[in-house]
Amino acid sequence: MTGAPLALLAEQPHSAPVQHWGDYIGWSVGLILLVVLVYWLMRQGWKWRATLQSDLPPLPEPPADPGPVLLSATGRYHGTTTAGHWLDRIVAHGLGARSLAELTLTEHGLLARRPGVGDLWIPAGALAGARTDSGIAGKVVPSGLLVVTWRHGDQELDSGFRADHPDQHPAWVAAIERIAAGPAAARNNPTEGTS
Repeated sequence: MTGAPLALLAEQPHSAPVQHWGDYIGWSVGLILLVVLVYWLMRQGWKWRATLQSDLPPLPEPPADPGPVLLSATGRYHGTTTAGHWLDRIVAHGLGARSLAELTLTEHGLLARRPGVGDLWIPAGALAGARTDSGIAGKVVPSGLLVVTWRHGDQELDSGFRADHPDQHPAWVAAIERIAAGPAAARNNPTEGTS
């Protein structure tokens, strides 16, 4: 008696699972359109920010001979912000593009060679100080960053670097602080060493 209902169930036709391809295609197209829209909005925001920062003067050109090397390191450039505002990214003149970097510190200033983006030269007279921090321009780096504060035009900026060996950061902070505390005449002439 108990076997009869099982036999009836076995004899009943079963339909194969139905794939709703229209739903899958619709959701996929919708998701792709959403991603494209978000990317376009981000790009428009980047362009808008660059337009707002168009009053930032051109960056100083690196000198042909920056002088004897005090410190050098390889690492990454993480971006530049308005000093003290770690989310206010500066994008004008390529300062917003993250890149690899070769840092060289001399008595005349700090040179960051950034392949594919353009070199960043901060004359000694423009250096205002340095510190270690955990983030800049919306990027948090658990191993820490070297943040260099410098003056450009009438603005004070923070630029973040991460050396391949972060244990070097304290030596960089000490050396940059020493140069930044140099003669007042040098600090008041941020174009020193740009020729």
